[in-house]
Amino acid sequence: MEIEIKKGLSRRSFLGLAGMAGVGAVAGLAGCSPQQSSTADQKNAAQAAEGSSGAASGQADWLGSAPEIAEGDIVETKTTDVLIVGAGNGGMMAAATATDEGIDFIICEKNDKPQSTRHWIGAVDTAQQKAAGVEINHGELINELARYASYKCDMDVWKVWINESAEMLAYLDPIMEASLGLTATVDTEKFDKQLHYTPMVQHMYLEDPALGTRPEKERNEVLYEYIQSKGKDITFKHKLVKLVREGGTEGRVTGAIFETDNGYVQIDANKGVLLTTGGYAGNAVMTKALAPIVPQCTTTANNTPSCDGSGIKAALWAGAKMDPQPAPMLFARGAVAPGVDAGYTGEGEDAALPGNVFQSNVGTQPFMKVDRTGKRFVNEASPYEAVCFASSNRPGGVWCEVWDGNIVEDVERFSTVGCSKGIAQQFAAGVTPDEMFAKQIEGGTVFKADTIEELADQLGFEGEAKENFLAQVDRYNELYDQQSDDDYGKEAFRLSELRTPPFYGGWFGACYLTTVDGIKINANMQALDQNEEVIEGLYCAGDCSGSLFADNYPEYIIGCACGRTLTFSRHAVKYMNEN
Repeated sequence: MEIEIKKGLSRRSFLGLAGMAGVGAVAGLAGCSPQQSSTADQKNAAQAAEGSSGAASGQADWLGSAPEIAEGDIVETKTTDVLIVGAGNGGMMAAATATDEGIDFIICEKNDKPQSTRHWIGAVDTAQQKAAGVEINHGELINELARYASYKCDMDVWKVWINESAEMLAYLDPIMEASLGLTATVDTEKFDKQLHYTPMVQHMYLEDPALGTRPEKERNEVLYEYIQSKGKDITFKHKLVKLVREGGTEGRVTGAIFETDNGYVQIDANKGVLLTTGGYAGNAVMTKALAPIVPQCTTTANNTPSCDGSGIKAALWAGAKMDPQPAPMLFARGAVAPGVDAGYTGEGEDAALPGNVFQSNVGTQPFMKVDRTGKRFVNEASPYEAVCFASSNRPGGVWCEVWDGNIVEDVERFSTVGCSKGIAQQFAAGVTPDEMFAKQIEGGTVFKADTIEELADQLGFEGEAKENFLAQVDRYNELYDQQSDDDYGKEAFRLSELRTPPFYGGWFGACYLTTVDGIKINANMQALDQNEEVIEGLYCAGDCSGSLFADNYPEYIIGCACGRTLTFSRHAVKYMNEN
């Protein structure tokens, strides 16, 4: 995610955003004080935990048991046809679709406003792509997606995104145009020298595509105003407690129970319940249990605290099955001071990550990166999470990145795709490196020196590590001169030299955005049970759903996560209505 660039952008505005910082704390999962659940529910929860990645590390205590809510404790019961839980990217698309389909629905959100918007929308065969001459090879695309997941995915589920995302964007475009005067812009940059298949699927709503400036009003706000204009609204301050399933864990899911300021409210759904509650990146306990790679290489968080895994847990309590492999979305942008290790500090729900720099975009540029021993360890042009994962095998789980006075020219030549281009867009607006990193230099996460030796000292390299670092700089310059990375195979056009002062550098770990492993689903977004059979009445979309990703997020297929969230939410609502 790049630094936000708002309407009325000026060079001064860029400077204010360049050093933007955010809180690295991760919010824990809050919930009711549960009573002991039934024996059937306990057995089902145990099976669900065994099917998840947490079982591999012997940690299933994150799941707990479904709360027992006495019938007398429910102060109100409502009935609708479709119940949507979560007013984020998926929920708002589902609500807009349900509105236009004439479906009786209720959308519940535990907060007091819609959730923040993920702006990068991956879509295939759109009108924008056709107008720009962008062609997507479906066979190559679906196999690239499956390869990323080591084929631990359902290719039929991926095909829904490939086949229906263009229709989703065609539905969204008129709504956005009526509100903002904008239709989606497709990214058409394609680089034949890439080592990876990088189909141009990314679409965004931009006021100035050259600078990447987004409108101040976000897509979820637009969709909220849209449903309000048609007499619909979001039911706020409704926190999901559990799902209601006939026969405990055997029959149809018929609704859900929510905690509200006035007590427990049950909402029954005749046609189905759609969970669009997000992943579990805001829950340190679940993260440690399900995605142990995260604390091994992560220093900062940029996730939504509301994504606490509550929807996933509710589905598991109801008998659903979770992906066996974690899939955290990690970006190589978690700037920290020298000597700071990756990983959580504190215990339980109070655990937090140590960094507080909000998405230092330079981290995902393919400059030379070394570990604490002063040595390179990875192809720096690999997808974002690859650098992060590689660093988990290095001291402290962190790495150092360095660049010289040619940074502006280097970034232009690197021609990265996706949101890593944010730094290039700031340079295009006339921001200098010193201006861009002023706050990080002041905060001690970026250092500037007249010589490499001086920079090494500021970065904390001593003794043998300093000798290694200086030798690595010489070796990197040699690789640049010969235009061939004989050590790690990085593309020649993404090599750079380190000879022109001033020199800059800083330490990084991963920045934790979200998780994309979740409840297993079929091609109609129906949740599956332990036997891979449909749980009638229960649907999942977005980051609480699974069946697509394993171990990583395919970063070079830009926006596929948000694209599938919007596409699948729309599909699920239409399927419930038609069936």
